[in-house]
Amino acid sequence: MRLFFCYCIYLCSTFIGNAQIDTLAVEKDLKKLIDSSTINYSVGNYIKSLSYDIEIIKKAQEIQNINYLQKGYRFLGYDYLILEDIELAKTNFEKATYYATLINNDTVTAKNYMDLGGIYSYTPEDYNKAISYHKKSIALFKKLNDTTFLSEAYYNTVLTAFKNNQYDDALPYLNNATALSSNQNDHFKHSLNNVWAEYFIEKEEYKKADTYIHAVLKDTIKNLTTLELESVYEKWSHSLFKQKKYKQAYDTRIIYENYDIENRKKAQDASSQQISAEFQIDEYKKNIEKTELQNQLQVETMRSKERFNNFLIVAILASILFVIILYLYYYNRRGYIKLLKQKNQEYFEAKKESERLSKSKSEFFSTVSHELRTPLYGVIGLSTILMDDPALKSHEQDIKSLKFSADYLLALINDVLQISKIDSGRLENNEESFEIRQFIKNIVSSFEYMRLQNKNVIEIKIEDEVPEVIIGDATRLSQILMNLIGNAIKFTENGTITVILESVLNTDNLSKICFTIKDTGIGIPKKKLDSIFNEFSQVSSKHYTYQGTGLGLPIVKKLLSLSDTDIFVDSELGKGSSFYFTPLFKIDPTKTLTKKIVILNEEILEGKNILIVDDNRINQIVTSKILQKSNVICEVASNGQEAVNKALSKHYDLILMDINMPVMDGIQATKLIRKFNTVIPIIALTAVEIKEMRTKIYDSGMTDIIIKPYDISKFKNTILRNLG
Repeated sequence: MRLFFCYCIYLCSTFIGNAQIDTLAVEKDLKKLIDSSTINYSVGNYIKSLSYDIEIIKKAQEIQNINYLQKGYRFLGYDYLILEDIELAKTNFEKATYYATLINNDTVTAKNYMDLGGIYSYTPEDYNKAISYHKKSIALFKKLNDTTFLSEAYYNTVLTAFKNNQYDDALPYLNNATALSSNQNDHFKHSLNNVWAEYFIEKEEYKKADTYIHAVLKDTIKNLTTLELESVYEKWSHSLFKQKKYKQAYDTRIIYENYDIENRKKAQDASSQQISAEFQIDEYKKNIEKTELQNQLQVETMRSKERFNNFLIVAILASILFVIILYLYYYNRRGYIKLLKQKNQEYFEAKKESERLSKSKSEFFSTVSHELRTPLYGVIGLSTILMDDPALKSHEQDIKSLKFSADYLLALINDVLQISKIDSGRLENNEESFEIRQFIKNIVSSFEYMRLQNKNVIEIKIEDEVPEVIIGDATRLSQILMNLIGNAIKFTENGTITVILESVLNTDNLSKICFTIKDTGIGIPKKKLDSIFNEFSQVSSKHYTYQGTGLGLPIVKKLLSLSDTDIFVDSELGKGSSFYFTPLFKIDPTKTLTKKIVILNEEILEGKNILIVDDNRINQIVTSKILQKSNVICEVASNGQEAVNKALSKHYDLILMDINMPVMDGIQATKLIRKFNTVIPIIALTAVEIKEMRTKIYDSGMTDIIIKPYDISKFKNTILRNLG
C-alpha cells in the first residue's frame, strides 16, 4: 500500500512538472513538421528537410513521444544518407530502430530493419550484417502477412546483394519479389524489370536482359527519373554491344551519355548545396547533441530522485519480507523437499509411461501391418492367379470383385499407417527426377477399372509451359493425386473428371505448377467444406451410398503441409468439385530421368532352384504358383531352422525368406546361412514397413527386400535382378 501511495505522489509530481507543456499543441506542430520535411525531401531541398527533422526530434523529446522520435531519427538518417554522411546516417537509423522496438509495432520495426540493411550495404565488410537486417525485416513482414511491404523487403535485399556483386545470393529474393509484385504500383514493377535486366547482363544472357529493358522503357519514359533512364540506357547499350549490334549500341550509348551529363550537372549542384550547408549541418549536430544531453540529464535527475525514494521503501519492505520468508522457509523446507521429490517421481513415471505408450503404438502398428498384410497377400495373390485360369472364365467378374475388395482393404490399411507415419514425423522426403506428363498418364491409367464401373470419362490437360522433367518427391505427389482422383471417381457417375496442370511461375531452375482435379459429381455442401479435411469426416448423400474411411483428404492435406503447400476446394452441391494446390518443384536442366526402367528377360527364371521360406501355407502356395508359371523349381520350408538345414544339404539359386516365423525367424536363419554360404542371393519377404526393418534385414546378410502384398511384375523383376 505504501508503495502504491508513493507511486501516486511520483505521478502527480511528474504531471505538475510537465503541466506547462501543451501536449496536444506540440503534437499538432509535429504533424506539420512531418509534412514539411517530407515535401522538402521529395523536391530535393535536403538541408531544409534536415532542419525540420531536427525540430521534430526536439519537440518529440519535450513531450517524450517515442513514435515521433522514431520518425524524426529515421527521416534524419535519410537526410544524412543523401548528403553522403554514411556514419551519421547509420547512427540515426540505429536510434530510429531502438525507438521502434520500444513502440512494439512490428510494421515500424520491420521498416527500420530494412533501412539498416540498406545503410550497411555501403561497406563491403558489413555485407553479412546488412543481409541479416534484411532477413529480420522479411521475417516480420511474413508474420504480419503484409505482401506489399514484403515484396519491397525482398527488393531491397536484392539491391544490397547487387551492390556487393552477390548476384547468386540475390536470385531467390528477386524471384520472391517478382512473385508478390502483382499488387504493387507500376514504378515498383519497372524497378523490378530494371534489376532483372542487370541480373541477366551479369549472367551474359543479353536477349533476356533486352526483354526486361523493353518492359521498363515501354510507355514509361515520362514516369522515370533521369537517373533511372541513365541506368536503363547504360545497361541496354552494354547488352547491345555484347550482341554485336554495334550501330544500335552506339545510338543507345549517346542517349545514355546525354542523361549522364544531365545527372552529373545535378550532382554538382547537389555537391555545391552540400558544401554550402556544411556549417549549418555542424550547427544542427550541436543542437541535437545539446538537446539529447539536456534530455538525458533531466531523465537522470528524475531517476535519481525516484531511485532514492524507492530505495528507502524497498529497504524497509525487504527487511520485513526477509524475516517472514526466512521463517516460512525454515518452517516449510521439509514439506517443499518432500513435495519436490514426489513431483520428480511423478514426472519420471509419466515420462516412462509416455515412452512406453509411444513404443507400444509403434509396435502395435507394426504388428497390425504384418498380421493384416500377410493374409491379404494370400487373398490378392490367389485372386490374381485365378483370374488367369481359363477354366474359371465364367467366374471372372466374381474374382475381380474379390480382388477389388482385397485391394480396397489394403488401401485402408495403408491409409491408417500413412496417417501414423506423418503424425510421428517418420515420413521420408525422397527427391528424384521424373517426367510429369508420363507420370500423370500412369496415375490416371491405374483408375481404369474404377472409371469403367462408374461410367466416367477422365481428361488430362497440361499446359505447354509446364516443364518436361521436374525434380520432387514423386511418391508423395502420386499419393496426393491418387487420393484426389480416386475421390473424384467415387463421387461421380456418368460424368467427367479433369486433371489440369498449369504453370504459375517458371524460372531457370524452379517451377510452380497448379494441379487441379475437377469433377462433375455430387459436390460438397457449403457447411461441410470446413470439415472435409478432418480425419474420418465423410460426405454423404441420399442419392449416393459410398462412404469410405474419411482418411484420404486428411492425408492429402498433411502431405502437402510437409512441403509448405495448402490445398483449396471449390464446390457446388449437385454440380461437382474442384480441388487445387500449387507446389514448387526444381527443374531438371538435363531433361533426363534419374531412374531408368530396365526390362529383364523372364526366361532366365526357367529351371532355377528357389527355396521359399514361409510359415503360412497359403502364402507358400501363392508364391510357388507364381514362380512355377515361369518354370521355376520351387521347394518350401516352414521356418528358419528348416531353411538352414535345406541350404546345408542342397544347392539353391535363390532363397525367398519370410521374416516373422516360429522356431527360428528369417533374420537368425540368414545369419546362420551366411556362415557357410556368402554367395546365394537371399531376398526378404516381409509385410512389415520397410523403414522399421531395413537396417536389421541388410545387417543380417540379405541382398534385397520385397514387401507383401506385392505387384507380380515387380516381384519377378526383383528376383531376376538378384539372379543376374
